[in-house]
Amino acid sequence: MDLSSDLRPAEPATPTRFVAPDRGANLARRRRMTRRHFTAASLTTLTAAGVLGTAPALADDGAWRRQDPFTLGVASGDPTSSSVVLWTRLAVDPHVLDGRGGMPSAPVEVRWELARDERFRDIVRRGTEIALPEEGHSLHVELEDLPADSEFFYRFRTGRHVSRTGRTLTTPAAGSSRNLRMVHLSCSHWEGGWFTAYRRAAEDRPDLVFALGDYIYEGGPGSSTIRKHPHRLCTTLEDYRLRYATYKTDPDLQELHATAPWIVTWDDHEIQDNWAGVHPKNGVPTDAWMARRIAAQQAYYENMPLRRSSAPVGSSIQLFRRLHWGDLATFHVLDTRQYRDLQACHDGGKTWWFTDCAEQEDPERTILGADQMQWLQDGMIEAGTTWQLLAQSVFFAKRDNAPGPTTTLGSDGWDGYRADRDQIVRTWDEHEVATPVVLTGDVHVHFANELKADFWEPDSATLGVELVTTAVTSGGDGSDKAKGEDDVLAENPHIKYIKSRRGYILSEYSTEELRVDYKTLAEVTRPGAEIQVDRTYVVPAGAPALHRA
Repeated sequence: MDLSSDLRPAEPATPTRFVAPDRGANLARRRRMTRRHFTAASLTTLTAAGVLGTAPALADDGAWRRQDPFTLGVASGDPTSSSVVLWTRLAVDPHVLDGRGGMPSAPVEVRWELARDERFRDIVRRGTEIALPEEGHSLHVELEDLPADSEFFYRFRTGRHVSRTGRTLTTPAAGSSRNLRMVHLSCSHWEGGWFTAYRRAAEDRPDLVFALGDYIYEGGPGSSTIRKHPHRLCTTLEDYRLRYATYKTDPDLQELHATAPWIVTWDDHEIQDNWAGVHPKNGVPTDAWMARRIAAQQAYYENMPLRRSSAPVGSSIQLFRRLHWGDLATFHVLDTRQYRDLQACHDGGKTWWFTDCAEQEDPERTILGADQMQWLQDGMIEAGTTWQLLAQSVFFAKRDNAPGPTTTLGSDGWDGYRADRDQIVRTWDEHEVATPVVLTGDVHVHFANELKADFWEPDSATLGVELVTTAVTSGGDGSDKAKGEDDVLAENPHIKYIKSRRGYILSEYSTEELRVDYKTLAEVTRPGAEIQVDRTYVVPAGAPALHRA
């Protein structure tokens, strides 16, 4: 979204449905190979097989081996009751403009260890993976057959270098109702300020972290006096790799990645502000735009702790998926960018944010696409857990932004795709879906929303709640009162709370209730600010409504 205004304009998905078996099998085979299997001929073959190719080959004189290759930290993600993904990406110099991190155009052998203790006295697994240049020397180690509901520690080694230690876990198995403690956050603009919110979230020791988009921003260097984006606007694979490397050098971001497993989805700035499906921001698809999208998708996969079932295939990447926390919660992770129609009443991306636009009511318009919608409905009907969480990026509830009789809604969020929202709400109502909770980012402001059976009838039943997190840094320090806040509260009685400071949301789920802390920072333009709880709500299980604590 534009930064100029606050309120304006489980288990993973079944791989055979979404992954091209030949490419997935080939990548898996390559990772199992040891370095002695790589000949000059096989390396040439691997380079040719890359989605976008690699930079020209450089002679590997071994000088890079004297430097620490774990400068981008470690991470884990997408945990199940028996599995988790371990991630790292090698870069001895994250600031090299070609995005290669100072690494050679050759595979690198990396060892990993998983232990029950931080000192690695009780190692339960160890192994070796190959970091390939055509994947940015990233690793996605998928560990299987682990005990449920268990805490682990992990690290990587190559040569004499050892990474920092990360903490991860497997989720409770079916039958368990153990409490869940988690944070969700979004919108970390490098130039907007310091990533203190990541550090404070790590101090909360969550079980899980949900990152809901705008992990990076793609723009070139701006006017910030705090810190600047390197190089230029991101359009190529090299640009996006460099941008991720820059963000991942931040120690606060590294700390949160090392504290708990992440479950991620994207929004727009991972590619381009306000892109929509096959359309760039200006609404005109071109070959150059598609090449840029493919490059950005590759870089996103390389830099996130995703399973290999999410590796890009051609021009698509599989991001919607489902995970579970025992019998307590089901997580439906959505992709609200890749399959959507162009925003309603589009005029080149200039003024379509909030409009009185009849096209928003078009029943054919979609934000999820038919396949993802069917997958979501089936999953919600069949879940049977106490809580169902929809982890996604853009504002879900109706949000009228103008006073008086004119209804002025945004076209980039679910207001612009009302048929899809209505279909989801009907599913909740008709199938008595237990306590839906929509997790949202994007808008750089905290919101607490009740989700109505009919948003046009304020007295209709409340079927769920939406917890909208503010930004980590985007928009700078923010303010105690958002622009247009009084009008929004007056026009939307289902919106209970707004706060325009930076921060994140901490929540704890039990079989009885959901407790939600909206956390805020006084400033992000200076490092090290303390965190505070600005507002707390309690949502009873089975009776969705926001009760201020």
